[in-house]
Amino acid sequence: KRRERERTSSTEPGLLPGETVVREGKAAILFPSANEVFYNPVQEFNRDLTCAVITEFAREQLAQRGVRILIPGEKDRVVVRLSKEKNGNVDQETSEQPENKQQMEEEGDKKEFITASVGERCEQGLRVLEGLAASGLRSVRFALELPGLKSITANDYSAKAAALIARNAQHNNVSHILQASQRDASMVMYEARGRKERYDVIDLDPYGSPSPFLDAAVQAVSEGGLLCITCTDMAVMAGNSGETCYSKYGSVSIKSKYCHEMALRIILHSLDQRAAVYQRYIEPLLSVSVDFYIRVFVRVKTGQAVVKNSASKQALLYNCVGCGAFHLQRMGKKMSQGKHMKYSAATGPPVGPSCEHCGQRHQLGGPIWAEPIHDITFVQKVLSAVSGNPTRFRTSKRIEGVLSMVTEELQDIPLYYVLDHLSSTVHCNTPSMLQFRSALLHAGYRVSLSHACKNAVKSDAPAEVLWDIIRCWEKSNPVKRERLSETSPAHRILSKEPTLQACFEIREDANPQSRKRHLTRFQENPQANWGPKARAKAGGRISSELEDKRKQFQGKRKKQITDSSQLKSFPCKKFRKGTCTYGDKCCYSHELKEGTEEKMD
Repeated sequence: KRRERERTSSTEPGLLPGETVVREGKAAILFPSANEVFYNPVQEFNRDLTCAVITEFAREQLAQRGVRILIPGEKDRVVVRLSKEKNGNVDQETSEQPENKQQMEEEGDKKEFITASVGERCEQGLRVLEGLAASGLRSVRFALELPGLKSITANDYSAKAAALIARNAQHNNVSHILQASQRDASMVMYEARGRKERYDVIDLDPYGSPSPFLDAAVQAVSEGGLLCITCTDMAVMAGNSGETCYSKYGSVSIKSKYCHEMALRIILHSLDQRAAVYQRYIEPLLSVSVDFYIRVFVRVKTGQAVVKNSASKQALLYNCVGCGAFHLQRMGKKMSQGKHMKYSAATGPPVGPSCEHCGQRHQLGGPIWAEPIHDITFVQKVLSAVSGNPTRFRTSKRIEGVLSMVTEELQDIPLYYVLDHLSSTVHCNTPSMLQFRSALLHAGYRVSLSHACKNAVKSDAPAEVLWDIIRCWEKSNPVKRERLSETSPAHRILSKEPTLQACFEIREDANPQSRKRHLTRFQENPQANWGPKARAKAGGRISSELEDKRKQFQGKRKKQITDSSQLKSFPCKKFRKGTCTYGDKCCYSHELKEGTEEKMD
C-alpha cells in the first residue's frame, strides 16, 4: 500500500482536474483518471528490463563511435557466472576491472572517448522510436535513465495521447531529447527506411498483437539495430486459435505444455521471415515469457548470404495428443562443401502415422524458430550490470532471477517437457524435480530448467528415455493397472518394459545455481486483477463495467454452484438471443440491463 501511495499523487503542480501523477523509475507521469490513455503498472518489470537491455546495447554500439556511457550508481563491472564451480565452491562473481582498465588504456591511446551522461543529448548517440507510446512513460524513462541518446520519438495515433506525451516531456524536463508525434506508427517507420533515417532502437509494445507493425519495423531499424517487441495476445499464440495465429504470424500454434516458449519461437519466426524479404536477418539477444505477455529483443542485420540460412532455422512441430511427445522437422537443409554452402529441401517426417509411445495421433504446428532464442554473452552483460547496481531498478531482484535462469537454459534444445504432465499421463505420483533431473544426469544426458515454466524439463534426452525414467519411477510407486483402459496412453506406455534402469540418487549438479541462491524466479501475483487491462477508449467509460464482469465470473470453475437458485444471478444467453423456450421456469435470469437492451434494439 505504501508503494501504491508513492506511485500516485494528486498534489503535483500543473495538474488538470481528475489527473494523477504516477511515479515509476525516475519519471513522474501525468495520467487522466479515466481510461483514456493505457497504463498497466504490472509491466514495470517489462520497462525496467528494457532499460537494462538498451543500456548494454548502447554500451556496445557507442563504444564503436568513440562514446563511453556513464550510469549513475554503477561501479566496476562484475561478471556473474552461475554455471562454473571450483573445488565445490561457486565462482559467482569475477572482477572484470583490471582487464577493462587495460582495454580502456589501449583504446585511449588510439582515440579519445566522449563521455555521455544520463539526461544529456549526445550527437553521436542512438536514435530511439517508441511506436505506440500511450502516455509516454517508457520514453520519458529512456530520457531520464539511459545515457548516450541523440533523440527519442514517442509516437501515438491518439490525439489525447500525443498531447499527454508532450506535457509529460515538459513535466520531466526532457523536451530537448524527447519529441511527441501523432501519426500512424507504420507510416512513421516506413518513412524511415532510408539508411540515414533509420532508428537505432525501435520499441513496440502494442495492446494485443504487434503483427501489423512488424513489416515496417524490420525495415526502419538501422544495421545492427535493436528491435524490442511485446506480444500480449497469448491466447492466440498459446494454441486457442491456431488459424488466427497463422494469419498474424505465419505459424500455427497448438495447445501444449510448452506453449509459452513456442510463442517466443513463433514471433521470432515471424520477424525472421519478414526481415528475409528485404535481405535482412535477426539475431535474438533475449527472449522472455513473463506474466501475461512475451518480450523479445533482437538485433537486425543485412546479408544476402546469411538470409539463405533462414529456411534451415525454421522447423515444423509434430506433437502427440496422447502423451505430449514432440518432434521437430527442419524446413531446410544446408551442407558445407569447402568454402561454399549447399542448400536443399529437408527430408521427413520424423514420426510415423501414430505415436511410437502411446499410439495416438500427431498434431502439426509451426513453423517456429528452431535456433537459440538468447545470446548468452549479451545476457551475461545485462545480468552483471543489474546485479552490480541493484538500486537502479525497483524490479532488480526479479530481473536477476529471470536472467540467471536464462543463462542456465540449454540453448540448443528447443521447447521442453513438464514433469507434472509426464507423471499425470501415466497417473502416478510425481517425483521431485531433483530426483528426475538426477536420473537424466546419471543416464548421461544434459538437463536444465526453463524461465517460461516452473516445472519444465529441458533436455537433450529423447522422449523414449523420459518415459523409461517414468516407468522406473512407477515400479516403486505403482499404479492400479486394472483401472487403466487398454487404449489409454498410460496403459500403452506402462505395458512396455524400460530399457534404461534409472538411478534416482540425487546429484549435486542437479540443483541449479539460481535455485541454490534462492533467486526470485517465479514471483507470486503482484496484485488483484493484475492481468491485461482494458483497452484505452476516448471516453474512458468501460473500466468499471469490465471490472464488475471479471469479478462476477472469476473462479467460476473452482466454486461450483450447488444451489440452483444461485443461477438466477446469471443472465440467460438464449433469452438474449430470443430463443429461450422455458419462460418463467428458466433457472437463469431474464432481466436485461440497460446496455443489453440497447444492443438488442
